[in-house]
Amino acid sequence: MSFQSRLICLAGGLALVAGAAFAADSDTARLTKDPKNWAMQAGSMDNHRYSELKQINSKNAKNLTVAWTFSTGVLRGHEGGPLVIGDTMYLHSPFPNKVFAIALEDQSIRWKYEPKQDPTVIPVMCCDTVNRGLAYANGKIFLQQADTTLVALDAKTGNELWKVKVGDPKLGETTTNTPHVFKDKILTGISGGEFGVRGRITAHDINTGKVLWKAYSTGPDNELIVDPNKTMTWTDGKMAPIGANSSLKTWQGDQWKLGGGTTWGWYSYDPALNMVYYGTGNPSTWNPRQRPGDNKWSMTIFARDLDTGMAKWVYQMTPHDEWDYDGVNEMILADIKVKGQPRKALVHFDRNGFAYTMDRVSGELLVAEKYDPVVNWATHIDMKSGRPQVVAKYSTDKNGPDVNTKGVCPSALGTKDQQPASFSPKTGLFYVPTNHVCMDYEPFQIEYTAGQPYVGSTLSMYAAPNSHGGMGNFIAWDAGTGKMVWSKPERFSVWSGALSTAGDVVFYGTLEGYLKAVDLNGKELWKFKTPSGIIGNVTTWEYKGKQYVGVLSGIGGWAGIGLAAGLTKGTEGLGAVGGYKDLAKYTELGGVLTVFALPDR
Repeated sequence: MSFQSRLICLAGGLALVAGAAFAADSDTARLTKDPKNWAMQAGSMDNHRYSELKQINSKNAKNLTVAWTFSTGVLRGHEGGPLVIGDTMYLHSPFPNKVFAIALEDQSIRWKYEPKQDPTVIPVMCCDTVNRGLAYANGKIFLQQADTTLVALDAKTGNELWKVKVGDPKLGETTTNTPHVFKDKILTGISGGEFGVRGRITAHDINTGKVLWKAYSTGPDNELIVDPNKTMTWTDGKMAPIGANSSLKTWQGDQWKLGGGTTWGWYSYDPALNMVYYGTGNPSTWNPRQRPGDNKWSMTIFARDLDTGMAKWVYQMTPHDEWDYDGVNEMILADIKVKGQPRKALVHFDRNGFAYTMDRVSGELLVAEKYDPVVNWATHIDMKSGRPQVVAKYSTDKNGPDVNTKGVCPSALGTKDQQPASFSPKTGLFYVPTNHVCMDYEPFQIEYTAGQPYVGSTLSMYAAPNSHGGMGNFIAWDAGTGKMVWSKPERFSVWSGALSTAGDVVFYGTLEGYLKAVDLNGKELWKFKTPSGIIGNVTTWEYKGKQYVGVLSGIGGWAGIGLAAGLTKGTEGLGAVGGYKDLAKYTELGGVLTVFALPDR
């Protein structure tokens, strides 16, 4: 090798080293390792929603009292939760997507940001004007606005640093997800599966907002960012290449262009594998007869290389969806024993009522079991093909348009919607907020018009029959065996994100507005009625030696859309208004963060 060639190789090697150093530049991973912070919406990149803090424990949780409260000034559904970095809390609201920086010392507002958005975006937001929270990295706060603007703010001043548009509300595209920071990138998605929006995920440079890669859920291979020969999927009891045109072959004509597969859920990241994991939503329309085929890759778990976007493996949970069982729920990365063998697992509680345990390295399907016994649309998941075995009686496709298919469990809300579960490395169990709701589903013919609803179905929802009479359960789940450990019934769906801690306490909120603490056996230790129903996620942090627990209350979201939007007809809100009509007897609109701590000695 010549001297010049050696110089070129050396320069290339240095460039790779420099690139790797820059790629690891985000301080987010370091901040999440300090339990005093709550630096990501899920608390960590693996979506555990677990804290090592243990000042509050199963013996003293009964003594929790309100430490302070803060009103956002907005009366719609409050999902997500606050971030805490050092001595500052960063809090968001639903539309108009206010951002507050709050001093933990005295709860004073250090700065406030309120973007100017066109209110015409509100009618194209499917299921309330929710926002699932902020992200933080390198002195920047990231907000994904409803109107699809991704904005970076200076964390000290609130000044805008950059902003980019990732969609077009005139086409029905909105954004409700939290952005996720992994290494030097910020990832975001798109909402609008009920408006014929074509789903995708985009990776941006955290310093400039520049798009680094964009991967669609449906369409040609190059736009999916897949390799037909190397991107793998589970089939016939093994992993195999997806082959050429894997999506296009499962749609009729150009239907994939309106195919849904939106990406409004929670993402996770494994730094050792450099892989990001997320799920895609429903195919459009909700009338399955209008879109024959498996409709790939809607309803799919994607595992992608963070740097290139290339998909390593994919797995479709509900081929040719007939019930709106979006696959966007969180992917929890946990190293657990599965059927006695140690595995680097991915655990996913899908809307379709099945809990999946996958090998996150290879994509192998390991476990798939119902996590609510009332699930009836499918008998089981065939472990060789990976496909659900659909019960003909509950097939809205077989029954056809203008036929009301009755008694389908779960409802379109799913056995769990986006409200994230928690994993405790201490117990090895998953603590899961669930819906215990069934439905009647009547599809009908619909034509696509840009920016208009593209649903094509009428729904009615109700509590699961012949059960405890409530609409929800809070459960503990063993993902290694696919078995429920315990279940705690609730009057309404449990729509808040759970939190487990090293103090042997698990927290969750209820739609009536209670924040509850239970022990590791599900025994209720304490509860407090907050000002409004809880659809936010419980978080915890430490400041000046004291542990705090906080949660946003503010009824709304899909389950609470009747109250949030003033709807009264039972089939409105895609069926939720009638199902949750009794919520009005227990709570009202609000928008308050309530913070709890143990009393001073």
